[in-house]
Amino acid sequence: MTAPEMSTQHIRQLIIAGENPATPVHSVRTAVAAVLSLLVARLVGLPEAYWASISTLIVMQSTLTASLPLSVQRFVGTALGAVCGGLLATHFAGNIPAFGAALLVIGLLCSAFHVERTAYRYACVTLAIIMLIPRTNNPWVVAGHRFLEVSIGIVVALIVTALWSEHRPPMPTSA
Repeated sequence: MTAPEMSTQHIRQLIIAGENPATPVHSVRTAVAAVLSLLVARLVGLPEAYWASISTLIVMQSTLTASLPLSVQRFVGTALGAVCGGLLATHFAGNIPAFGAALLVIGLLCSAFHVERTAYRYACVTLAIIMLIPRTNNPWVVAGHRFLEVSIGIVVALIVTALWSEHRPPMPTSA
C-alpha cells in the first residue's frame, strides 16, 4: 500500500462508526428532544431558548445509563459557571484577564474537588457566555437564564432517553 492509500484508510476508520453508529431511531429521538426543549424554554419565556436545544443535542445518548452521570456533571458545571459568571460579569464584564483568571480558578477548584472534566467544560462555557457576550441585562439575570436554559435541555434529553430507549442490534465483529 502506498502512503496515500494508508492515509485514506486511516481517515475512513476515523469517520466510520465502530461502536456507536448513528441510527434512524437516534436521529428521530434527538430531533424530537431538541424541539421539545426549545418549546419548553420558550414556554417558560427564556430569552435565549436555543441554549436549551443546544444542551439537549449535546446530552442525547443512546441510554439513560450513559447520559445520567455526565448530565449530573453538566448541571454542576453549569451552576458553577453561572455563579462565577454572574459574580464576575457584575464587576468585570468583557475583561480578558479576569476571564482567564476565572477559567484557571474554576479549573483548580474542579481539580481540588476531583470533579470530572465535563463539569469543568460546562462551567467554562457558561462563564464565557455570561461574561464575554455584551448585554444590557443584569449579569445575575443572564446567569439565571443560562442555568435554566441549559437545565431544561439536560432534563428534556434525560426524559426522552428514559422514556424512549434505543435498542441497537449488536455490531458485527470483524474477523
